[in-house]
Amino acid sequence: MARNSRRFSCTECSATSLKWLGRCPHCQQFGTMAEVAQPPSGSSAGTRTRGAASRPTTVAKPASELAELHTDRISTGAGEFDRVLGGGLVRGQVVLVAGEPGVGKSTLLLSVADRFSRSDSSRPVLYLSGEESAGQVGVRARRIGALADRLLVADENDLSAVLGHIEQHDPALVVVDSVQTLASPDVDGRAGGISQVAEVAAVLTRQAKARGVPTLLVGQSTRENSVAGPRALEHLVDTVLTFEGDPHTQVRLLRAVKNRYGPADEVVCYEQTDRGLTELADPSTLFRSSRDQVVPGTCPTVILEGRRPLLAEVQALVSPPTGQHPYRAVTGLDRSRVGMLSALTQREGALSLHQNDLFVATVAGLRITDPAVDLAICLAIYSAAESQPVPQGVIAFGEVALSGDLRPSGSLPQRLAEAHRLGYTLALVPDSAEIGDPPIRTIGVQRLEHAMAAAFDFGRTPADQSVELG
Repeated sequence: MARNSRRFSCTECSATSLKWLGRCPHCQQFGTMAEVAQPPSGSSAGTRTRGAASRPTTVAKPASELAELHTDRISTGAGEFDRVLGGGLVRGQVVLVAGEPGVGKSTLLLSVADRFSRSDSSRPVLYLSGEESAGQVGVRARRIGALADRLLVADENDLSAVLGHIEQHDPALVVVDSVQTLASPDVDGRAGGISQVAEVAAVLTRQAKARGVPTLLVGQSTRENSVAGPRALEHLVDTVLTFEGDPHTQVRLLRAVKNRYGPADEVVCYEQTDRGLTELADPSTLFRSSRDQVVPGTCPTVILEGRRPLLAEVQALVSPPTGQHPYRAVTGLDRSRVGMLSALTQREGALSLHQNDLFVATVAGLRITDPAVDLAICLAIYSAAESQPVPQGVIAFGEVALSGDLRPSGSLPQRLAEAHRLGYTLALVPDSAEIGDPPIRTIGVQRLEHAMAAAFDFGRTPADQSVELG
């Protein structure tokens, strides 16, 4: 008796089952299980021996010859966008730009498409929108000044129509906004479903490779700032960029998380304005407060966003409790990490923070995960509790352990060079750090209590535990 070859697949998540189900056990959607055809066991598809060799489709070449091949870069005309890509686009490169709704992905890529069309006058740039009509894209283009003659805009939701536009205009650059809004007539399921997204991305990638045309895809991201949709989407493309930022602030960060043609840890900054996104070649000025004199509860530091050093400022406020229980609020930093550092500051500084409200935040909504900010957090909390400001020109960075010891931070020479460029004259660093010949005066400290004594010039720093490094 022949075996039953009936299979059922979910049109939403492509999950399979041997029997029909009213509700998909994976995506929990109702009425999405449909029967799919299966080839019979005796068909020609199953006659070839499993694991048998076939004729190679490509020729194997020595690695030494491949290493001599040079990859030409194509500038987009946007300096910071070229920088995050590693110097520009590569022919046939597929770039996925992911971010939360409303962060500015469409505005960014429309501006990039406009600049690219102005730099390449021979072929047009094709901007295909599936989320907005061509008229809505035109309103945004008028607002940001993206009115180049070689920039073509069309609104399509059908993948075959998108391929028809590419065939007709032969563009130098293709922008698809977004990959979740396109649907292929060859695949079952709604637009944005797992099977549709995977098929659309695969087809556009093959088209880009075959024509040698760089393609920029817009994708949505989840609350955890990961790319929405199937994981295969990230594997299909060459480069994945995440565009992130607090909706209540004007700062946006474009971060490379995957790049086959360049560094995967580069970060560039933009500022959201009424005229669109403005590139920030020197974003350090945004992440610190501008004041004529120092105030209690603040401490500057230098963090690393990818490979770029950025000046940041940590602010803290210690006040009497407004309720029966002390209140804790943290913005831009890890809440559990700040709780641990506040307990260390209370112990090492002989404070009573458990009886007061505590607020810790960063300037301009910057999100900091660099452990080198630990020492600045502790000094800001101590400064707020003692109502004594950190002296002018003093900067601090170093990881603080639960024992109160300071651990060295990575890329310390880069941090010191950035602090020197911005006018700081004294840096507090862990005494075990190797920095060579620093551009500014540095004081190496072993423990948190010694760092607090050195920062506030109490004169209690032990000579055998605080070493001047430069």
